[in-house]
Amino acid sequence: MPLHDVSTTIEAVGIVVPARDEAAGIARCLRAVRIAVAEAGLPAAVCVVADRCRDETAEIAAGYADVVVNERPLTMGELRNTGVAALRGLPAGAWLLSTDADTVVPRTWVLDHLRYAHAGADVVAGMADLDDPTSLTPEVLGRYTRLLAVGGHAYAANLGVRAALFERIGGFPAVAVGEEHALLARARTAGGRVVHAADVRVRTSARTRGRAEGGLADLLRGLA
Repeated sequence: MPLHDVSTTIEAVGIVVPARDEAAGIARCLRAVRIAVAEAGLPAAVCVVADRCRDETAEIAAGYADVVVNERPLTMGELRNTGVAALRGLPAGAWLLSTDADTVVPRTWVLDHLRYAHAGADVVAGMADLDDPTSLTPEVLGRYTRLLAVGGHAYAANLGVRAALFERIGGFPAVAVGEEHALLARARTAGGRVVHAADVRVRTSARTRGRAEGGLADLLRGLA
């Protein structure tokens, strides 16, 4: 049973997007988020955490979302927690979503997550499709595909968690890499129901030189 034994109803949505020097793509990301929020028809708050940016990421993002500017060397887990803490006015019955600045979500993204939340999921780990798989060699793409087939996927670019559980487990662990896997481990330890949903998908960059150490870009480069 989920930890929230009163109701599985979601009352609002909060979305966090860390971004470091993503001026070229942050508007595209946030426009897609805005459309997905409108489709869901729920109260929503979106926060971009501009992490030590040297470009106009924060200024561009401010046209679409609340922005927190960070100048400290925080881990990815801490950055995402900073964004959640900055979300204003969300009730305990909110659903928290995490994505990345180089990711574009489909218009059904929020609804896709809520379908599982309403069925009792406490955490939903969705899939991340590559936006340009042809930019990778067939060998690397094959290794990546086989890795996904193993199961147990988790991407911070497509992750949702019930707000009450998030608070109960203390949010993302302060780890430099793999914060999504660390969050899932905390959720399971606390008795949360974790769902790996292959039909909840986003499209993310196939670049092999990313902004965050240990992210998908590093994985793709390592597979080479």
